[in-house]
Amino acid sequence: MRAFVFPGQGSQKVGMGAELADASAAAREVFEEVDEALSQGLSKIMREGPEDALTLTENAQPAIMANAIATLRVLEREFGVALADKGDCVAGHSLGEYTALCAVGAFSLADTARLLKLRGQAMQAAVPVGEGAMCALLGADLEKAQALADAAAEGEVCQVANDNDPGQVVLSGHKGAIERAVGMVKEFEIKRGVLLPVSAPFHCDLMQPAADAMAEALAKTPLGAFTLPLYTNVTAEQVTDPAEEQRLLVEQVTGRVRWRESVLAMRRAGVEHFVELGGKVLAPMIGRIDKEAGTTSAITMADIEALAKEIG
Repeated sequence: MRAFVFPGQGSQKVGMGAELADASAAAREVFEEVDEALSQGLSKIMREGPEDALTLTENAQPAIMANAIATLRVLEREFGVALADKGDCVAGHSLGEYTALCAVGAFSLADTARLLKLRGQAMQAAVPVGEGAMCALLGADLEKAQALADAAAEGEVCQVANDNDPGQVVLSGHKGAIERAVGMVKEFEIKRGVLLPVSAPFHCDLMQPAADAMAEALAKTPLGAFTLPLYTNVTAEQVTDPAEEQRLLVEQVTGRVRWRESVLAMRRAGVEHFVELGGKVLAPMIGRIDKEAGTTSAITMADIEALAKEIG
């Protein structure tokens, strides 16, 4: 069995998608459609920067999605490899869940771009700049991370935001609490705590205003049927019902990204091969979660060609 997976925020970089756009009309169409849906030249920012414009959450989220969908379209149109034929399920990391839903036909490309633009804006607006923070705990499992978060909170929000792999957990919350957590890592036998260069504290209770905004937007943009089942961040379980997934996407804004558990659930269901489209972030995580799992990442035309040969 094979899963197609889609990366989340942090995988953006200036120049992303440029090679695909130059080489393939299928990729160009994706970037043009996203530009049109957002009424902005996002593809120009992706290609040329400046970097601070691309890393703005409201730009980074649709950009990462557009790049991954362009990769998928090249695979499907140029190489005749269809996701629905070669995949058994899909999953995405945080915003990547929206990319996955676009990939399986639940959202149109234009709707996905608009939803992610709004999601980025709403997440940014939920907490004034400087009041929230996130940190990565290296050499921490979920249990240690949870204990540290509880100890560092001191009445403020300090929560596990991402359970990425057996040695990397991310905390999110009030800046003071996150800074306390970084200072206390040794007490909890955690190797290192690193403050992340993010503009808002994602996936914690402080994001409730953004969850409310997404509930309203998703009510106006209902999901269609999925061509493949999706493993969701919030439950780490398979979902095929559009109404259920709509509710989970709202919960996802404040909820934990249960990536490690999602990968283990897919492995238990029989997935042997994970294909990451549009990034090289999730494949190494998957390798750390389960050394027996096969992984392939595709970003460049050469990567896509090799992937098509491998699975075609």
